[in-house]
Amino acid sequence: MSEAIKNRYEFIILFDVENGNPNGDPDAGNLPRVDAETGHGLVTDVCLKRKIRNYVETVKESTPGFQIYIKENVPLNTSDQKAFAHEGVEESQLKELKKDRPNIDAAIRDYMCREFYDIRTFGAVMTTFVKAKLNCGQVRGPVQIGFARSIDPIFSKEVTITRVAITTEEDALKKGTEMGRKYIVPYALYRAEGYVSANLARRFTGFSEEDLELLWEAIINMFEHDHSAARGKMAVRELIVFRHESELGNAPSHRLFDLVQVHRREGVQAPRAYTDYEVRIDEAAVPAGVTCIRKV
Repeated sequence: MSEAIKNRYEFIILFDVENGNPNGDPDAGNLPRVDAETGHGLVTDVCLKRKIRNYVETVKESTPGFQIYIKENVPLNTSDQKAFAHEGVEESQLKELKKDRPNIDAAIRDYMCREFYDIRTFGAVMTTFVKAKLNCGQVRGPVQIGFARSIDPIFSKEVTITRVAITTEEDALKKGTEMGRKYIVPYALYRAEGYVSANLARRFTGFSEEDLELLWEAIINMFEHDHSAARGKMAVRELIVFRHESELGNAPSHRLFDLVQVHRREGVQAPRAYTDYEVRIDEAAVPAGVTCIRKV
């Protein structure tokens, strides 16, 4: 297992959507998520982490140490059982086993972190181990990402569509087409902020420099292998990283985030492209012990 990272990081992701729905809300008929008070668009952290997981799974496939724990059509318990098999234990034996092997919790946790990239990165709640009263059931991950919020209020447009494929034979006798709806945002630029804790990486998951570089790569390319008609055209436009010289950091994260300001260019009433915005970084005000890096 590689050595854990030694530096704290904060980062800002700027991504945009054109004629698509970046993150539909199932409780609102799949409308784009929105802050009801301000009209700003929202994209959940879960959505962004899904894109990162999908990219890692695509580029690493079955590479040892880069499996994905949270994935479609694979029950979590199935992955949990791999740890028991590796340690040569049965779930029913755990109570007695803990007397003879008091470090079994750490051994199982280390195995799961070593084998699954997303546990090593984001952490996980592993129900099998929680129910077995093992202390390794909840793992705090060093990487956290907040909700993304659009720079300006978004306009959600409902588009009526038709299809010639009729659902039932009975309906086919009555009509030649069926109607449907989809929701799009003509254009919006979103900002998400994230954190990488070297302290949690060292203490718990072993998140390494190799893992970190893969994370940056996954963020930059997270929409490149996830295109769909519903999501329209989506792209990461900026990845701005603040690297601290120490494990615990050299400045508060909010001070670093405030250094990056995004505004509509003068005269732009309805943004329809990334060039309608201006991104400014006050690099002169970056605190001592912190380096600002523009990855994109």
